[in-house]
Amino acid sequence: MMPALWTASTGMKAQDFNISVISNNLANVNTTGFKKSRPDFQDLLYQTMREAGTPVAEGLEVPNGIQAGMGVRPVATQKIFTQGEFQQTGNPFDLVIEGDGFFRILTPDGTIAYSRDGAFKLDSTGAMVTSDGFRLQPEIIVPEGGTAISVGIDGTVTAKMGNNEPDQDLGQITLVRFINPAGLKNVGRNLFLTTEASGGEIGPGIPGEQGRGTIQQGYLEMSNVKVVEEMVAMIIAQRAYEANSKSIVTADTMLGIANNLKR
Repeated sequence: MMPALWTASTGMKAQDFNISVISNNLANVNTTGFKKSRPDFQDLLYQTMREAGTPVAEGLEVPNGIQAGMGVRPVATQKIFTQGEFQQTGNPFDLVIEGDGFFRILTPDGTIAYSRDGAFKLDSTGAMVTSDGFRLQPEIIVPEGGTAISVGIDGTVTAKMGNNEPDQDLGQITLVRFINPAGLKNVGRNLFLTTEASGGEIGPGIPGEQGRGTIQQGYLEMSNVKVVEEMVAMIIAQRAYEANSKSIVTADTMLGIANNLKR
């Protein structure tokens, strides 16, 4: 069997995976705090038919070898943690992290997850929660009658309790960092979990200290997906897919010619 058939097929599979990653990026172009992914590829093993430097006569050696590549494979999807654009909402419970850091979120099974999505709400108890009802950690509880909620750039949360009463301190929002945030595991719901590659959380700590970003109230961080860049990448992937499919057609035609040879 002609090796070109198998080699070109790996190229088609790789571009199919590439399109899947691009499609997911485009699908989440309006997802708060979403970070785009970039597929990374790696060439496969090479069949060596002659090593470079093989001696051919006394004092003589070939300057180049003969190697045939076996194709390509996807090896990673790299999360790109560049800052997304800010959208002003005016909602006091919309928070954006300006710089490095993640919010700590308590999931129903007791696991701590991490998120850049600052679109928080209040549940029936007055606790700040995500859109799925998962509580922000440490918990921030807004008491009944609390108004004019204020979140400082350092994460301090206060509320007015009445005309003649002093502002009440509701707690401190903290942020965590990671040595390798690209190693975090995506689990959906705008959440990440730690892995061996990401390392454990650094913190939690006060926003604005030790490399952590600051918090801005009344804003949301939008997706960092650039539609034009993704569309260009999609066109390139499509053309590469077509080129590999033509390689298969060409190899098949050549096999057909060889198969139809007559003495």
